[in-house]
Amino acid sequence: MKKRLIPCGLLTLLLLSCNSVPKAQKETDLTKYMNTITANELSTHLHIVASDEMEGRDTGTEGQKKAGKYLIEQYKKNNINFPSEADGWYQKVPSEFMAKGFSPKLNDSENIWAFIKGSEKPEEILVISAHYDHVGTKNGEVFNGADDDGSGTVALLEIAQAFAQAKKEGYGPKRSILFLHVTGEEHGLHGSRFYSENPLFPLKNTIADINIDMIGRRDTLHPETNNYVYVIGSDRLSSELHTINEEVNEKYTHLILDYKYNDRNDPERIYYRSDHYNFAKKGVPAIFFFNGVHADYHKASDTPDKIEYDALAKRAQLAFTLAWELANREDRIVVDKDGK
Repeated sequence: MKKRLIPCGLLTLLLLSCNSVPKAQKETDLTKYMNTITANELSTHLHIVASDEMEGRDTGTEGQKKAGKYLIEQYKKNNINFPSEADGWYQKVPSEFMAKGFSPKLNDSENIWAFIKGSEKPEEILVISAHYDHVGTKNGEVFNGADDDGSGTVALLEIAQAFAQAKKEGYGPKRSILFLHVTGEEHGLHGSRFYSENPLFPLKNTIADINIDMIGRRDTLHPETNNYVYVIGSDRLSSELHTINEEVNEKYTHLILDYKYNDRNDPERIYYRSDHYNFAKKGVPAIFFFNGVHADYHKASDTPDKIEYDALAKRAQLAFTLAWELANREDRIVVDKDGK
């Protein structure tokens, strides 16, 4: 090929132009950040969050507060702060708000939030949620709640760490991400209900909620494999949320997406039984990742040694890749369905 000489001034202009392209516009190897979510790190976190020391993390107890302090320590280690719009790490949820009929009186408690601000559309918020409470102790036995919902709790830590690493290397999300650890789920979805009624950011600016509740085990319907996850609610409010989740799974994680509990006639009514529902009923598109019920559900035997950490990592990676796409795509997902 014949050489073509480029004038020096033009060459300089071209070089400057190439170097000025923002990193966010360049191709990002998403798998690099996805793979920072590891079985080993999830295990390390979960053996602390679901240890006997946390006394079953019942709502408003010292054990739950101790677990909450551990979560905050991990966010600080990863240089992730609470939202600047907040006074601190906690959204206080008063006992009176959680009062229910003949239920036992609960102590005051707290939601915990961490925040990564978006680079281009910071006013648009993606919420990633999990409840960090469990049922405490009964007759001297600690109900550790490793799967329910220690698994979702530590998944949030790892997902946040992955986003923080990407931001450190110049690939911060375009939209803001709120990592929301909610309280009082076991007693009636109280923490997420409190946030949905007292949001830090307007719900009209909240593009979606990705809720993670029990993703560390397999259920009796999948005895031969843990390479699956139940997907619930993804098509109730946004056709795009459903499609995008299927696309990122096909590209990155290759899990079997099981929609059994998304059936409108599901007798278990799982769609109404975790924290995403308090967002969905306010019109925020929501998706719930779940591994199904197993023999240790709500028993003292739900312990960290029974978690299948390879499955936990893969399901957390799916939630991360979905979050990445929702936070970085050109347009926010549409709300084109009635929620039914």
